[in-house]
Amino acid sequence: MKLIIAIIKPFKLDEVKEALAATGVEGMTVTEVKGFGRQKGHTEIYRGSEYTVDFLPKVKLELAVADEMVAKAVAAITAGAKTGKIGDGKIFVMPLEEVVRIRTDERGEAAI
Repeated sequence: MKLIIAIIKPFKLDEVKEALAATGVEGMTVTEVKGFGRQKGHTEIYRGSEYTVDFLPKVKLELAVADEMVAKAVAAITAGAKTGKIGDGKIFVMPLEEVVRIRTDERGEAAI
């Protein structure tokens, strides 16, 4: 099993969700976050004053998937989130040792 964490632009969430649903991914956790990568924020002008926005709004997705679903899920996230411009985001894939469904005490892939 793997834990996939993706940081994407907020307006791409619906496209990513639909792409993941089409591949058979059944659940995810979505969190509104702020951060920056190589783009290092940007400068804006508000009421004549220039200021720097260091942390940009992003959406963080977390998905627990079976090993055989990883490539499909990563491809779906990439396809749904890509704009071709800086700040599209990142995808991290990490090993997931154990999953437990609290209600039924199912463990492993059965709990996903």
